Amino acid sequence: MPMVRLQKYLSAAGVCSRRRGEALIRAGRVHVNGAIVAELGAKVDPERDRVAVDGIPVALGQKAVYIALHKPPGYVTSCRHPGKRIVLELVEVPERVFPVGRLDKDSTGLLLLTNDGRLHHRLSHPSFDHEKEYDVTVARPISDGALQRMAKGLPILNTRTRPAEVTRVSEKRFRIVLKEGRNRQIRRMVGRVGNEVVTLARIRFAGIRLGSLPEGAWRYLDDHEVEGLLDSMA
Repeated sequence: MPMVRLQKYLSAAGVCSRRRGEALIRAGRVHVNGAIVAELGAKVDPERDRVAVDGIPVALGQKAVYIALHKPPGYVTSCRHPGKRIVLELVEVPERVFPVGRLDKDSTGLLLLTNDGRLHHRLSHPSFDHEKEYDVTVARPISDGALQRMAKGLPILNTRTRPAEVTRVSEKRFRIVLKEGRNRQIRRMVGRVGNEVVTLARIRFAGIRLGSLPEGAWRYLDDHEVEGLLDSMA
């Protein structure tokens, strides 16, 4: 196996992004074979050298995979659900990946999948405040007052939703940015203001956008997108 730059090794091992790795190296927190390495140009042999960050050994494991899927309606966001079509049927990769968060069966849009357990936890847990943006169409014209109520927060499921960013698109369509993900939250919020969701699509998760990815299709995240997600773990 060829020699690789130390910051690239740290990124490949899922410790952090390359940019964050450079900061760790400069701070003298990275050891190679027991010695501090503070030079950004340093290289390591992945098969022979022993790398540690803050005294904790770092090793290359399985290849980290990060995928964006445009979920169609009718698919369940689950790894196993007898009798139902699941999102994993749409993604053919040799690695075992897991959906990050959920989209209910009738909803569409961006769904992330990964085998990176630490990133999965960070993106799924509401305490980390990752934004999720949705495009929503409702059955009847929705008033400015109703949109303002959703923006301020509404009581659902024995609690109150957190403030959200809500932007009108047309008389029956709006976009909403959440930093939480309660069960069927947007559908329940729309119901609280006397309306009904017709279509609900997630168009952004953290810094990842759905863009023009066709429904039912998937793609690997590019290096820039992965770097952004890993930076969120720093």
